[in-house]
Amino acid sequence: MPPPARAEVVVVGAGLAGLSAAVRLAGAGCDVHVVEAAAHAGGRLATERIDGFVVDRGFQVLNTGYPRAADLDLAALDLGYFWRGAVIRVGDRLHRLVDPRRHPAAAVGTLRAPVGSLPRKAALAAFSARAAWTPVPRLLRARELTAEEHLRRSGVGTAALERFLRPFLSGVLLESGLQTSSRYLDLLWRSFARGDIGLPARGMQAVGEQLAGRVGDGRVHLGVPVTAVEGTSVRTGHGRVEADAVVVATDPGTAGLLVPGVVATAPRQVTTHLHVLPSSPWRDPLVLLGRPGGRLVNSAVVTDAQPAYSPDGRALLASSTLAPTGEAEVRDEIAALHGVAPRDLEHLTSVTVPGAQPAALPPLTLRKPVDLGEGLFVCGDHRDTPSIQGAMASGARTARAVLRALRPGQQGAA
Repeated sequence: MPPPARAEVVVVGAGLAGLSAAVRLAGAGCDVHVVEAAAHAGGRLATERIDGFVVDRGFQVLNTGYPRAADLDLAALDLGYFWRGAVIRVGDRLHRLVDPRRHPAAAVGTLRAPVGSLPRKAALAAFSARAAWTPVPRLLRARELTAEEHLRRSGVGTAALERFLRPFLSGVLLESGLQTSSRYLDLLWRSFARGDIGLPARGMQAVGEQLAGRVGDGRVHLGVPVTAVEGTSVRTGHGRVEADAVVVATDPGTAGLLVPGVVATAPRQVTTHLHVLPSSPWRDPLVLLGRPGGRLVNSAVVTDAQPAYSPDGRALLASSTLAPTGEAEVRDEIAALHGVAPRDLEHLTSVTVPGAQPAALPPLTLRKPVDLGEGLFVCGDHRDTPSIQGAMASGARTARAVLRALRPGQQGAA
């Protein structure tokens, strides 16, 4: 359905940032409409069904430790969860590093894992406790370093860094050099220490669809590309929409094209290969980390965490690399990691996601301006942190800024 010719607020982009802004503005009584070029709501959170399997666009998860996860109806998403921790392979042996607070029976194995001496493991535990319980303002006042420098100064040691932390964080930050800001690392590690990692039964796109449903019937217009933003006028393939305020909530590259002066890039990319096995080779839902020197960052049997991703009980594997790879290039490595024969892996699909997320290099600027003046606003994870949290937090900030401009006495409603 095309958008109306006039609205109080037009949001360009139905990703998590734009939808978070629109939900708050609608709740405050604004006449808000969202226009989205794609055929689905959720932006980079996209899901399709292939041969009955639920397939997300890359290996994506929902971290319930993100503060803005409180904006979602988690129960309605019917989440299935991974265990807190990971599996590393050293030589021919597998070792589990698991949060003993949730799984006390795994504590002994975690203590014996070859990631350094007991003092080094104590340093890793202290690093986690500091991130989890230090007030955020204090974390952000700490001296800013790269993530690697921060971890080394924390005393975790080389074994833990190379066998556990680097591959684990590479799969989250989408960069293996750990050049990301230490301040973002602290915030990220805090969310892992305080939350759980889950997958919605209907795939990650369900997160965006849930938010879109709250904006209101007939207010999210899919398949409507925007060709220009001129002040508070939005030009689409269906005509022009005039508004009192326009929120540009697109990917960073499109935002830079629509709003001159907005500088944002999303240089991180990831390739994910999906395979099917007759059954899972594992008993617990844990992510397996790639070996140092290998191409794989991580691999996981996603159906161990969320059985609804499979139509018939077979196992669905998601294996990711930072560099674009062909399935044949990593098939043997995936098979070796899971201890199965390469011929047993049935290739379902592969997807490379360019511009998967912005970088968060030091010096990190949190809460970049969202109010550009004269009724024009911009939001997205490139304005906060490169994450679901950053996108939704940016949308919330933008909604408050719009209400300050349009309804000065009502911004608390957002």
